[in-house]
Amino acid sequence: MATAERALRRVQVEAPSERGLLSWLATVDHKRIGILYLVTSFVFFAIAGLEALLMRTQLMQPGNQLIGPALFNQLLTMHGTTMLFFAVLPMETAYFNYVMPIMIGARDVAFPRLNALSYWLYLAGGILLYSSWFLGGAPDAGWFNYAPLAGAYAGVGEDFYLLGLLISGLSSIVSSVNLMVTVLGMRAPGMSLLRIPIFAWASLITGALILFAMPPFTVALVLLLLDRWAGTGFFAPAMGGNALMWQHLFWIMGHPEVYILAVPAWGIISEVIPAFARKPLFGYRGAVIALFAITSLSFTVWSHHMFATGMGPVVNDAFMVTTKLISLPTGALVFTWLLTLWGGRIRYTTAMLYAVGFLPVFIVGGLTGLMLATAPADLQLTDTYFVVGHFHYVAVGGILFSMLAAAYYWLPKMTGRLLDERTGRWSFWVTFVGFNLTFFPMLLSGLLGMSRRIYTYSPELGVGTFNLLSTIGAYILGAGVLMTVANMLWSLYRGREAGADPWDGRTLEWSVPSPVPAYNFARIPVVRAREAFWHAKQAAGLDDRAGTGEREAAGAIRLPSPTILPLLLAAGVLVLAYGGLFRQLWLAAAGALLTFYALFRQMFEADHGYLVEPGGGEERAASRS
Repeated sequence: MATAERALRRVQVEAPSERGLLSWLATVDHKRIGILYLVTSFVFFAIAGLEALLMRTQLMQPGNQLIGPALFNQLLTMHGTTMLFFAVLPMETAYFNYVMPIMIGARDVAFPRLNALSYWLYLAGGILLYSSWFLGGAPDAGWFNYAPLAGAYAGVGEDFYLLGLLISGLSSIVSSVNLMVTVLGMRAPGMSLLRIPIFAWASLITGALILFAMPPFTVALVLLLLDRWAGTGFFAPAMGGNALMWQHLFWIMGHPEVYILAVPAWGIISEVIPAFARKPLFGYRGAVIALFAITSLSFTVWSHHMFATGMGPVVNDAFMVTTKLISLPTGALVFTWLLTLWGGRIRYTTAMLYAVGFLPVFIVGGLTGLMLATAPADLQLTDTYFVVGHFHYVAVGGILFSMLAAAYYWLPKMTGRLLDERTGRWSFWVTFVGFNLTFFPMLLSGLLGMSRRIYTYSPELGVGTFNLLSTIGAYILGAGVLMTVANMLWSLYRGREAGADPWDGRTLEWSVPSPVPAYNFARIPVVRAREAFWHAKQAAGLDDRAGTGEREAAGAIRLPSPTILPLLLAAGVLVLAYGGLFRQLWLAAAGALLTFYALFRQMFEADHGYLVEPGGGEERAASRS
């Protein structure tokens, strides 16, 4: 600290500008990267929602010809791929990036530049995938991309799919390592693993799931790309390959992917419910054990997606048992939330409404999942709209409601302004009604035999009314989400100031100003109890609202310097991918050159950062090495 003080007396250098486009392009601040993830993922969410509305409009009545089969297949593929890989998971990553480091008392993530790289790779993958609409046609083999349908003779859109997901998958792996190291190695003094919030546990567990699930899928993408570009036959039965190998590699990722999406949602619900029930989470240790049990079992259930492929009764029975087993720790989490509500002094804010609304939606998804986990029933229901309804109750209902709960809960911390509660309550009821009106009729139409992945159907099937209700519900659901968007935009300019702790929060992020300063904490808190901020507020005579009254000495704080290199590296990867897609050697060479230049600079450029001195709510630059 004496060195910092001498530097402060020796030189005065302006801190990096926090305004202007360049400041966002070069940022390595975990909070700004979280905001970038949030805005970008919501744009992709809106696009995927529009694709869904187009499909629902086509299916509104039997025999409709608004959209032809080719375009419908493209919309189906892009909607599912976008929602899973470019909307929901990055939206959850946004909250991990912004909130989790503050929750554990850290000033940033473990690897700030790697964090920036993960965002720019994610954006590059999304740009590559969506440019397919304008450069030869979007992929049309379904978001599951089964071979050999997606093999050597599929259209050019298939190449965009493979390369787009390779780049975004690399982003996810990079981000997972960063989040795991941050939780394990950057907690505040005294914050043991059994004192960290459940949301931080969710970050750690999600990172582990990604780290083990994504590599097999990456291998599958590379092998299929070799089939298409080099003439290999890994998935071509005519050449001695095995098309089912794609399904195995895909679902080894695809079912842990369900929990990659669900675990962050459960972490959010586990933070919101205790905050507004005004009592600790019931059975904290049991919830942590349940999350670990779900993580372990999630890698043993993938073949329940393949009951109809002829693997035989022994394999089917084995995966039926593991699938039913995973419902036990999942059910334990539901009882944890219900018992936290029991006896609580509940405040029904909008965030709490979405958290409570999550429960019945998630339970319906779980119960229908148990039906599909029974192999004989699955043989009857597979490839029907019953599966579509079940999947959306889990992956859209459960996760969408948790994301909206997170928005109303944590956006005031990000922006410093509260969302309007009256509009929020209306948006909840519109969203809740619209969601159930959309997807519950799908369960019924599936039981009547309506096939999924079809662009039209016969009136004799008798499901026209259910499809009409689903389409009306989809538009109501869209209106509910738009109400929330309008509420967010209004609150940015006209919302009431939130202050540091608008919800009487329990965790450390509510102990710092809103919006959070660049350094997060003027002094790192020392933690002596779970829910440290709540305990500090309850204890009389403590002047430290962040923990226990024992903190490091005040002084200048070193922060990592902004850099444009992660953006350049991701841009190089994107250009390289386009060069490969269009077989343009000069373009591929330019992309490779830019990639290696940015990589070389990042490997050998030391980042000494810059010093800021907190004081009076303002930060003053001290020095930049």
